[in-house]
Amino acid sequence: MSEIWIYVENHFNRIDPSSLQLITKAKEIANGRQVTAVILEDHEQDFENTVKQYGPDQILLVKNDNLKNASDETITNVLVDLAQEQKPDTILFGATVTGRSLAPRLQGRLNTGLTADCLNLRFDNDLLVATKPSYGDNIMCEITCPKNKPQMATVRPNTFEAVVDDSSEPEINEVEVTVDVDPRVTVSDEQGSVSNTRSIGTAKRIIALGRGAQSESVIKKANELAGKIGAIVAVSRPLTDLPEFSHEQQIGQSGNTVAPDLIINLGISGAVQYVVGIQNAKTVVSVNTDPKAPIFDVSQYKYVGDAEAFLDGLIENI
Repeated sequence: MSEIWIYVENHFNRIDPSSLQLITKAKEIANGRQVTAVILEDHEQDFENTVKQYGPDQILLVKNDNLKNASDETITNVLVDLAQEQKPDTILFGATVTGRSLAPRLQGRLNTGLTADCLNLRFDNDLLVATKPSYGDNIMCEITCPKNKPQMATVRPNTFEAVVDDSSEPEINEVEVTVDVDPRVTVSDEQGSVSNTRSIGTAKRIIALGRGAQSESVIKKANELAGKIGAIVAVSRPLTDLPEFSHEQQIGQSGNTVAPDLIINLGISGAVQYVVGIQNAKTVVSVNTDPKAPIFDVSQYKYVGDAEAFLDGLIENI
């Protein structure tokens, strides 16, 4: 049976949300293919109990204590052995720091292709069609790998929604694989990086600033409003040039894809590169002085006017 594999990434005894999002997307496009979640863990971990709630057809499980704090090269060795033995049709990774490290290592070892940082996936008969931004994010390319298998892709986190599906119980297939620790790298501990911004990828409320809202007073008031409603401040590409912001806070094709319950866009025109990054937002409120701004086409609530005046009124009434 043709299989779609999703590598289940984990850190700090937690599954990365991108893996669960990919399981849901794989089921949506499978069309008869078996969706398999690949879990590598030590004997104290039980990620399979969480993964099975999202309804993969199968869980391919490797338990080995050498997988605790394993290096990327050690994990790659295990995945190569599994893939060469079972020959999946497709392998998907989240486009995370780890996924961007593992996927090209595996691709090179399996002598196949890899489409990185995708925003959509579909099958055209037997071909995986991976959509990604290219040419300075000005166009969307559809890329296939017709001559080699497995077909591989990394997908940007929060592009798809993870949906619980307990309609069936997946088969758990525990396999024995030799796990030789790569002697060149030893991971003694794993710690989260300290950031001066909370992750916009998991934020429930976002205030996004664009070129039309880059004045010092507007930025100050946006931060004040964010504090009142429990939101974080994000930006479109032009504002990453300001010292107050970084790429970490950027939304769009070349930044982050977000899926908040609420996003308030201030002074953002709505270029396609930005809109792609907010397409999974549940409620979109937009403020722009141009009544024909494209951002209004994807907004449930619209305010034609000055961003600072909008902020003043909202802050005063909260």
